[in-house]
Amino acid sequence: MHKHAVTDQPILDVFARRWSPRAFAAESVPDDQLMIILEAARWAPSAFNEQPWRFMIARKEETADYERLLGCLTPGNQIWASHAAVLGLGFARKTYTYNGKTNRHAWHDLGLASAQLIAQAMALDLYVHLMAGIDAQRIRREFGVSDDFEPVTGIAIGYLGDEKQLPQDLRERELEPRERRPLDASVFSGSWGRPRYPG
Repeated sequence: MHKHAVTDQPILDVFARRWSPRAFAAESVPDDQLMIILEAARWAPSAFNEQPWRFMIARKEETADYERLLGCLTPGNQIWASHAAVLGLGFARKTYTYNGKTNRHAWHDLGLASAQLIAQAMALDLYVHLMAGIDAQRIRREFGVSDDFEPVTGIAIGYLGDEKQLPQDLRERELEPRERRPLDASVFSGSWGRPRYPG
């Protein structure tokens, strides 16, 4: 199933096609494809070129590591994410390496790296679903994460699957149309809340 966005302006197809499925195919993702996706993330911009992101990744064939990652997701996410060919976690370093001060841009920069990861995945006909539903304390225990890094997001990567494999409630969510706020509700000019592009 594909969910091409109906956009108000012409945008790149990779963004119009992008969505976050829960139904993943059983097909394995080759490690060389995974490396390409992660290389795209590596070249994301960041404040002071700090590159505060880190990723923990496991392919389904790496059974023990995959199961450890799966166990760090909330139960609701485990139901569908267990079918993804690749699972991952995204982390943000809380301080700058050059001066030890708080890096308040780290989460933003992890988001940029994740966005580039997603765009590259789409170019390879792979789909990505990022998840807020993770158990940060379990992640810290399970993987010995340094105190200076914050577990931020779960990641599922794979080829698009059949929504019929999902439980009924998730299948209904999978079929919902994609929607976004209009630009006039998100982009302002002159003063807060004054639309740059009135509808």
